[in-house]
Amino acid sequence: MAWSEIITFTFVATLLVISPGPNGVLIAKTVPTSGRAAGFANVLGFITAFYLHGALSILGISLLLVQSAFAFTLIKYIGAAYLCWLGIKSLIAAFKGIAPATNIAPARHKRTLFKAYLEGLFTNALNPKVSMFYLAAFPQFITPGETALSTSFLLIFIHSTLNAIWFGLMVILFSGLTKFARNGNFQRWLKGVTGTVFIAFGIKLASFRP
Repeated sequence: MAWSEIITFTFVATLLVISPGPNGVLIAKTVPTSGRAAGFANVLGFITAFYLHGALSILGISLLLVQSAFAFTLIKYIGAAYLCWLGIKSLIAAFKGIAPATNIAPARHKRTLFKAYLEGLFTNALNPKVSMFYLAAFPQFITPGETALSTSFLLIFIHSTLNAIWFGLMVILFSGLTKFARNGNFQRWLKGVTGTVFIAFGIKLASFRP
């Protein structure tokens, strides 16, 4: 694989990573109430999901999802339902309200690292658009005669590393603002925005056509 192809893929993947999406919203919701470690657990879940989608793409299972209308629709609606479920939970928490004079104590709403990891994993694992990105990207950057397996995992590694860097920086940023972000009024506003965005992404995913 030539360096020009690696640089091109890195540029395309970077645009995908930094574009607004549910991953950034999940980080913004997790870090203020559960801490930096939980945010990094979210990121680890993201990366695991990327390798899962990459493995499925390499093995050809994702191709079945694209070719089978039923399989694609099933995975798509499961992912959309999960995003909408997260959104509804956040909106309920926002409408319940938090007294202006109170602050959210970290321990009251703290996620375990495993739960934070699962949230990051499922947010991406149930999104068939990740597999479709790999299915579209792999053939473009694999030179005939190369070992498709090693080249594909190189591309997955690049994509995962970009995600780790970008969202890792986001975790550090939000952890630095934790004292302000734990304010009750800010949390209510954040939960409302988070819920709205997650539901919007869920509806967008449900209406997505390959």
